[in-house]
Amino acid sequence: MTAELIAIRDAILQRQRFVITSHARPDGDAIGSQVAMMWALRALGKDVQMVGADAAPPQFQVFPGVRDIRVSKTIDGQFDAAIVMECGDLSRTGVQGFEKYFVINIDHHVGNTGYGALNWFDPGSAACGEMVFDLIVALGVKLTPEIATNIYITILTDTGGFHFSHITPRTFDICRRCTEAGAEPEAIARAIYDSSTMGRLRLMGAVLHNLEFEGGGRAAIAALTLKLLQETGATHDDTDGLINIPLNVKDILAVAFFKEIAPDDFRVSLRSKGDVDVNRVANAFGGGGHKNAAGCTLNGPYPEVRRKLVAELTRAL
Repeated sequence: MTAELIAIRDAILQRQRFVITSHARPDGDAIGSQVAMMWALRALGKDVQMVGADAAPPQFQVFPGVRDIRVSKTIDGQFDAAIVMECGDLSRTGVQGFEKYFVINIDHHVGNTGYGALNWFDPGSAACGEMVFDLIVALGVKLTPEIATNIYITILTDTGGFHFSHITPRTFDICRRCTEAGAEPEAIARAIYDSSTMGRLRLMGAVLHNLEFEGGGRAAIAALTLKLLQETGATHDDTDGLINIPLNVKDILAVAFFKEIAPDDFRVSLRSKGDVDVNRVANAFGGGGHKNAAGCTLNGPYPEVRRKLVAELTRAL
């Protein structure tokens, strides 16, 4: 165990009341990390609440404990500590009020600002859930089916279904231990990846039909406007995983997916394979992530923000 892990373990054992959160617009790693930690703390007899700026996407709502996450933009109450996961800084939570608590900062993304009273940063982890697994073991909590299921979710989703380069032997060992404890890989994968809506199907067709290519065909550029979202009857939750589809093509090494959140306000997801470092692309615009999976936010007319990002992406290629 590292010194950081020991310090966090001891701080948790010495405290009783906790609030847990992760980043706004949560993905599988953010959701599973929170919920697994919640189950572990409750097993220790702790008082625990979970809060998030946005609700978990529908496909995650079926998993044990996810519906206990309270959706709120503010947090207040008597807590001995706040455990914040997967956030480079507190603003990433989208929730106001955490700064007044004893913050335990657990993250695996490059660029974390070290804002907590205790900070644990491990860029070698394939998912924040791997760190949560280590913490749960350090706390002496038995892996239950509920904990194991949520840890498995973090790894499955944050490795892109075991596609990304940051996977290690440890990743598969944790998955083995989770399945032995009751996680069901087939059922989890079906719930996450095989529960699409008709809106998602229409959206997938529209987005793929309008794909554009840059860098001599090595980069695919996808765009989702508010108008297209309305026309297809889809939601932003329906975009999950669409960015990975162009990477199935052998010659495509990177994908940029522009999602219009508000007029002239775009969230850009980036994916790549091999040695193409999209984290550097995201960093150029104040974002971040991993070598093969990153993101950022850009403001301005679509042609302008597209031009700026494609220029950086071309350099990465």
